[in-house]
Amino acid sequence: MGQRIYQSKCAKVAEYKEKHHVPPPLNLLHRLKAVLLLSLAVAALAACTGKAPNPASGINDPNEAANRRIHAFNKSVDKALLSPASTGYGTVIPKNVRGGVSNFADHLSLPNDIINNTLQGNFHEASSTVARFMINTFFGVAGIFDVAGNTGMERFDTDFGETLHVWGAGEGAYTEIPFFGPSTTRDAYGLAVDIVLDPFFVVTREPTKYIGGVAYVINAMGNRYDFDETIDSILYDSADSYAQARLIYLQNRRFDLGMTDGNAYVDPEFDPYEDPYADF
Repeated sequence: MGQRIYQSKCAKVAEYKEKHHVPPPLNLLHRLKAVLLLSLAVAALAACTGKAPNPASGINDPNEAANRRIHAFNKSVDKALLSPASTGYGTVIPKNVRGGVSNFADHLSLPNDIINNTLQGNFHEASSTVARFMINTFFGVAGIFDVAGNTGMERFDTDFGETLHVWGAGEGAYTEIPFFGPSTTRDAYGLAVDIVLDPFFVVTREPTKYIGGVAYVINAMGNRYDFDETIDSILYDSADSYAQARLIYLQNRRFDLGMTDGNAYVDPEFDPYEDPYADF
């Protein structure tokens, strides 16, 4: 009798799951293992790029023809979608609301900062980022308000591309990624791992796992609106938008990683603290 009752309950549970499309239980351990294996594979692949003799003094762009085609595609996407959408977003949505969205998107990236700072051996930065995440989660309404930043707490922003740099992986070739824009071989690998390391992607079920991606896209529209004049001058007013975007990206990225040296060429108008592509 007891066995029949148990089987009946199991059948009802199975019927309910099938009817309401309930996903199978989340196997967090397997997902974490997959992320770890992917990270190790990416690190090995990136290490194969080797170290350039003096990467800060030149541009390694062997796939320029293909990159230019992708750049043209990205420009068409910007012109047809991102630029008009960002104009509408910035015009309709009040600045303080856009600021809250930006804070929330930054807040969702903090777990990645914690992981990468730890992998880089920056334990002070990692622990400080943990504190920042906790403060803004509980006192900043899930990060909508940057309470930690308002108290003067420093933000230690990083990514897996920088982790690969710390581990000794070379910069590799310059590359333009569809929708994401300027990058390098190392940073492209790093971007892939950072996407997979997104805690909402690893830990949560659908549709919650896509919160980070949605916040990123909306924040990108806000950044496009805020840097509208600068980005338009690069993409649509410069004689060679591809070369200009490439130069700005490489100079800023190398500056951030401490790769610049006294022999490196630096654009006289270059400001390392003003990168219109930094948040894209």
